[in-house]
Amino acid sequence: MSKQIRVDWPSCKGRGICHEMLPEAIALDEWGYPLVTGDVDEDTLGLARETVKACPTLALRLVDAR
Repeated sequence: MSKQIRVDWPSCKGRGICHEMLPEAIALDEWGYPLVTGDVDEDTLGLARETVKACPTLALRLVDAR
């Protein structure tokens, strides 16, 4: 089963670390806030977990895709 990254918008400060770590699944808008562009597959699951942990404001979480 694939996973999705969810953003807690009130916590996010738009630092862009998530995009730097996982550009396959996260783009940035014009203000530097993350735009999740797709599900996380098995090939990038480990990196997605690291990305969630690296968020300085803990604004990301990994959930099961619907």
